[in-house]
Amino acid sequence: MHIAFNGWFWDQPHVGSGQYIRRLLEQLRRIAPDLEMTLILPPHHTNPTDLPENVQVLAASGPRGRLGKIWFEQRTFPKLVKRSGADIAHVPYWGPPLSSPAKLVTSILDVAPLIIPDYSSTLWNRIYTALVTSAANGSAHTITISEAAKADIQTYLGLLADDISVTYLGVDPAYHPQLGAENDAAIREKYNLPDRFVLYLGGFDVRKQVNLLMLAFTYVIEAHGSDVPLVLAGKEPNWGTSVFPDLRAYQQELALDEDLIQWVGYIDEADKPALYRLADVFVSPSMYEGFGLPVLEAMASGTPTVANEIDVYTETLGDGAFLTDTARSMAGAIIALLIQEPLRETMINQGLAQATRYNWRKTAEATLEVYTKVMQT
Repeated sequence: MHIAFNGWFWDQPHVGSGQYIRRLLEQLRRIAPDLEMTLILPPHHTNPTDLPENVQVLAASGPRGRLGKIWFEQRTFPKLVKRSGADIAHVPYWGPPLSSPAKLVTSILDVAPLIIPDYSSTLWNRIYTALVTSAANGSAHTITISEAAKADIQTYLGLLADDISVTYLGVDPAYHPQLGAENDAAIREKYNLPDRFVLYLGGFDVRKQVNLLMLAFTYVIEAHGSDVPLVLAGKEPNWGTSVFPDLRAYQQELALDEDLIQWVGYIDEADKPALYRLADVFVSPSMYEGFGLPVLEAMASGTPTVANEIDVYTETLGDGAFLTDTARSMAGAIIALLIQEPLRETMINQGLAQATRYNWRKTAEATLEVYTKVMQT
């Protein structure tokens, strides 16, 4: 069996789609050493040095930018799939071609552009969303990453349940309470982190609802004081659009000074496990996720977590995290984890136990089952 992969996100391990394809190929090679794999790379990234063993590479040429992405997905990728002789073409994100010379498997991690109008507010985004929505119906099989995401795909794309398989994501072994902890002090110094802090790590687009966390933190300060600041980690966008509301301005509106909310910027991938370990509490206020891997990474690192009560978190986090539904209840959960040591230890242990349920080997095994099923139809 020969699988050709769309490698558009291979050079972006800091985003979900990039991490997904890297871990998937790595684990597929371990569990299926005879599986033939070809990675088809876009024009902006043609010389990878970090591939698993025995993965062939076909590098594309052509335009770049937004139009280049569509050209690669719709024209170049199918052409190179045909050249490779692959049995299956796997697009590991929501960007399938309208037609494929091989049986097509598409991974749709979420359908945020259909659920949250802000993501399709521009003409370009509306055109692209319409294109990939139409193309999704041409896949031999669709993979997604949670039952909640599967339900959304059925509702918004009209795909049949039998044509969708759920393959949960995995937590990398680097996220561990002790593994690598000898470097934590250096990471604290690198990012100028306080002795104690509450952490948010991720993007700042509207669905992440960081504004909800900032509001919740005003209640934390009111009840608990200002000795444990909020650290916001992640690359800041260009503020002031419908997708990226101006959180800096919102901070001023809430009268939260720089000692209470600290922005530390982009975090190197290798430093993320330490950042989770150093935090007293990790919070994910997101209104919508396909899976929500950062919460499980924090739990696997031994950090108690608080998350917004959405369907996917109810499904994947179990009793391993505090789920809250308002800014005030989020604040209450944060305060409880800061001051109640028995509760804190209980949540740490439950979080560690829950996180062990998810690993990339299971993801690869479930994905291989999908390939086998597609080959038999």
